[in-house]
Amino acid sequence: MSSWLLPDYIFATYREVTPEFLKDIGVKALLIDIDNTLAPYEQPLPDDNIKAWFESLRQNGISATLVSNNDKERVELFNSKLGLPAFWKSGKPFAKNLKKAMADMGSDASNTAMLGDQLLTDAAAGKHIGLRTIIVPPIRDKSNAFFRAKRAMEVGHIKKYVKLHGGSSKEICSFWLEKKYKKSKRG
Repeated sequence: MSSWLLPDYIFATYREVTPEFLKDIGVKALLIDIDNTLAPYEQPLPDDNIKAWFESLRQNGISATLVSNNDKERVELFNSKLGLPAFWKSGKPFAKNLKKAMADMGSDASNTAMLGDQLLTDAAAGKHIGLRTIIVPPIRDKSNAFFRAKRAMEVGHIKKYVKLHGGSSKEICSFWLEKKYKKSKRG
């Protein structure tokens, strides 16, 4: 099983990724996915909770950059109330734009983390360049066949995370461990 899909941390929501936690693990810069990490696809603008979370990062000296695979219009509209550096059509799991974002922030792999909701894009991109990866369950997952297949591929890695970390991680990871994402046994 590939370690590049195994996240370093899993939280129930982005709001649990506090400046204190980031400082404790030596992170000064955070690369952040938008869709289903911060807000569902259908939410065009950040709500007050998102704005307050980014403000707390800023007040604590944590640099933040949005790194999304979505299109320019989506990213620019969402970012219009935040004013952050932002990359659209980022091509995750490829890490080219993550590297650009780190260069723009003056950070490197030793002090940067990637926050997202997908192992196959966010975790893979971050791990590819040596970042610590933080995953949250998707806020409102798409239910088409493509996304169901992607989520099914994540289950084994989530089970490994739960085995390694135990405790409340099983509850936090319940999204992936639900029956709908387990591979069916034929026969």
